[in-house]
Parts: sequence; structure tokens; C-alpha cells
Amino acid sequence: MLASWFQQQWFAQRRLSPALWFLLPLSALFALLAAFNRWRIRPERLPVPVIVVGNITVGGAGKTPLTIWLARQLQARGWKPGIVSRGYGGRAEQLQGVDRMALAADTGDEPVLLARRTGVPVWVGRQRTAAARALLKAHAEVDVILCDDGLQHYRLGRDVELAVFDGRGAGNGWRIPAGPLREPLRRLATVDAVICNGIADERIPETVTCFDMVLQPGDFYRLDDPQKVCLARAFAGQKLYALAGIGDPERFFRTLRGLGLTFEPHPFADHHAYSSADLAFAGDGILLMTEKDAVKCAGLTAGETWVLPVEAVLSPALVELILEKLRGRQAA
Repeated sequence: MLASWFQQQWFAQRRLSPALWFLLPLSALFALLAAFNRWRIRPERLPVPVIVVGNITVGGAGKTPLTIWLARQLQARGWKPGIVSRGYGGRAEQLQGVDRMALAADTGDEPVLLARRTGVPVWVGRQRTAAARALLKAHAEVDVILCDDGLQHYRLGRDVELAVFDGRGAGNGWRIPAGPLREPLRRLATVDAVICNGIADERIPETVTCFDMVLQPGDFYRLDDPQKVCLARAFAGQKLYALAGIGDPERFFRTLRGLGLTFEPHPFADHHAYSSADLAFAGDGILLMTEKDAVKCAGLTAGETWVLPVEAVLSPALVELILEKLRGRQAA
């Protein structure tokens, strides 16, 4: 598929491949339009502090696990966070809250996962500022907003910016569509911290504060009965299939291999809307998938299906950096 081809071209090497040279004029136009859009937008400040989690590359890099971790860390320190998201992949056109029973087809897969894993108020909307205001109106107790994937949504004023990279780094270093960059690498000099989910890209400016993030796998749980859990060794000697529709499916497959599992991989595009036909390949074995995929696959699998949750692990120093920023806003 075209999306997979672009991903391969962008991240296979640290230079522009000849196959992408013809896209350079479009990259220049994209950069010009992005710069104009940022110049014309005036940020709107909310009555509570805002922490934006995002990246300067297209696709997933681990933003959602980081947002879950941040929500829990803030809760543990007495804060009452709420989360806003674009709701990418959902068909809802209006602002709306997301609870544990929401359908990913309506609100997007990541907001449903955020609601289930954190238990905090989650709202989605094309305009993050409007979604945040709706959340605060519905949940007066919320005293800090986490914005999942909002680094380029400049209308939403922010107090803390976190940029996430996975092991693919900045790829060939070019702007969309010749490369994976939404913004130039120099943009990182203005964020509060860069979170490296994997090997850090050496092109990240030396002046930037960086934190390592590890996604620690938990116990598998059964898709149709989450109370049933097992370890990877329970699958020894069985025919296994693995499915991943995330920004970098290979990251999930590497995790499974690290657990000693042998399987047939089936990558899908990020935010893929699954049908029963997409999962028919696993009819004679056991299917393994990510939590992000699981919120869309309930009732679609005919056979035994297990989900592997992951937990982000980071230094507490990141929380202290964020809290220092939040305290500075309160003092002001």
C-alpha cells in the first residue's frame, strides 16, 4: 500500500531517496503553508495549565503510552487531569466526551484507550481548544489538560511541550511529503523536553533536554475476557499470528520476539479500521495484538485472541520538570 511505501522510503535511510526527489517542490510548499499557518494563529489560553504531547514526525511514536503515564503521575501528586485528542479515525464531527464504553469507530482508537487506561475525563474534537473548553465545562474538578498529539495545533496555548521520537528518529530529515517531518528539526530547540522511545537520533540539538522512555510489556489478557491473563510462555509450541496497526508495527513485533515468541506478522496502517475479513488469516491459530488494535477488534475475531498491554517507564525527573513549569504558571 502507498502509506507503507512512503514509510519505507522515509525511514530506510538518513538521506533523500531518488524515488522522492520529485516531491521536493511539494515539501517546500508544505513548509511555507505551515509557517504561514503558525504565524497567523493566535494561541488561546485556558484557565488551567496545558501539557502538549506530540511529535514533529508523522505517525505514532509512543505518544499515547506517554500520555497515560503522565496522567497517572499527575494523579499520584494530587492533580486532576483531563485529556483532549483529535480523535483521529473516528467519524464523530461534534465535540464529545469519551468513556470506557465508547466505540473507536466514533471517537478514534486512541481516545478510547486513554479513557480505559486512565479513568480521567477524555474529550475529542477537531479543534483541541474547543474540546478542552467543553471538557472543563463538563468536569469543573479538572485542573490540568493533557493534549495527546497537539504539538502543531497552535491555537491551543500550552505551558509544557513534549516531543516524542521512536527508534526511527527523523528518518531522511525532509519535510512532508518527501520526508516524515511535520516541522524542521530546529523546532525541537523550543520544546521543554524530547522523549526518546528507543535509540536517540543524533540530529536532536544538543541543547535539548532528553528523557528515555521504555515500553514495558505486561501480561497478555484475552480479548473476549480481560480477566484471563497469561505469560508469553503459555503460547509455546502453538501457531501464532501477530497484528499491529500502529505507527511502527515492527516495534510491536520486536517486543513479541523479545518475549521469545515465533509468529507470522501482519502489519496494518496506523488507525486501520478492521473488518472480520482483515482477521480471517488467524482462523487456525492464536492471534496477538496491541491494546490500540484491541479497542477496534472486539467481536471481529473468530478464534482465540490475546492482547499485550505496555506501560511507559520514564525517569521521575520528567514529572519534576513539568511540575516546576506548572508551579511557575500558578505563581504568575
